[in-house]
Amino acid sequence: MNIREKLRLGHVIPAHPLALNSARKLDERRQRALTRYYIAAGVGGIAVAVHTTQFEIRERGLLRPVLELAAEVARSHNVIKIAGVCGKLPQAVSEAELAKSFGYDAVLLNMNALKGDSVASLLDHVRTIAAIIPVIGFYLQPAAGGIVVPYTFWRQFAEIPNIVAIKIAPFNRYQTFEVVRAVLESGRSQEIALYTGNDDNILVDLLTEFEVDGRRARIVGGLLGHWAVWTKGAVELLARVKNRTDPILRGELTLAQQITDMNASIFDPSHNFAGCIPGIHEVLRRQGLLEGLWTLDPGSGLSPGQSEEIDRVCRSYPHLCAEDDRFIQEHRDAWLRP
Repeated sequence: MNIREKLRLGHVIPAHPLALNSARKLDERRQRALTRYYIAAGVGGIAVAVHTTQFEIRERGLLRPVLELAAEVARSHNVIKIAGVCGKLPQAVSEAELAKSFGYDAVLLNMNALKGDSVASLLDHVRTIAAIIPVIGFYLQPAAGGIVVPYTFWRQFAEIPNIVAIKIAPFNRYQTFEVVRAVLESGRSQEIALYTGNDDNILVDLLTEFEVDGRRARIVGGLLGHWAVWTKGAVELLARVKNRTDPILRGELTLAQQITDMNASIFDPSHNFAGCIPGIHEVLRRQGLLEGLWTLDPGSGLSPGQSEEIDRVCRSYPHLCAEDDRFIQEHRDAWLRP
């Protein structure tokens, strides 16, 4: 079974901490013990040299020994080995090659060092690393050093052949769904495994079945710092989620995410909510209740692309708007009488 197939099965993958002694030096004995604990708890993989391991290991000369220790312990076990990769291209290439030399299956690609780069430049960076080793995308929340990237990035990212999974960790429902939608619309939802990194919303992510235009996807597992503790319970939790078949619950969670997507089109989070009130006005204008989008602020209006986003969600989720459109059409003239 290749790495893509393994990841698609869905696993608990803890983000591996760093064990130090009182002198703040690597405690190799306890570092190995952590890896052994996770394997004994039944995890499907480990992620090393990631945020929970502390990005600063690179500056302290600890990247190589930390990667080597985990690979050594995991070598005789059937677990997925994932290494974090950071930095601008020369550093990222070096780290990817190091991970490959230790037998890691994939790298979790952190692009926080590329803040301010264009989408095209970010994608070139990903393609270079993906030519070395399978890549897991990483949407890291800005509070932890990540960068916010647009839907267009994830849509093109999903087309890169050696992308095997995405860890979705923006701690933001709008941005979480942008990643899921990008993978669905790429046609590669059966090839790219989705993993939650949203430590603030783990169970809802795992229970939700996402649907856009009849295409469906699930977040199959988690790659989480939260799962670095209470790990055996996390393994049992994921097993329960996989065995749950309650169609009412699943349907309600699908609907909940569709409502969030509808809200994003009118509230305009991609432009820091600048088009929120005009977005509401635009829907009411389309329904004939308002004549225009005017607000008290003469500079207020729809954001670039916002009208097209409203078009998209109305097409994708007619069950959430068509009945209201009909209701208004039937009564609008009476309501508008002087």
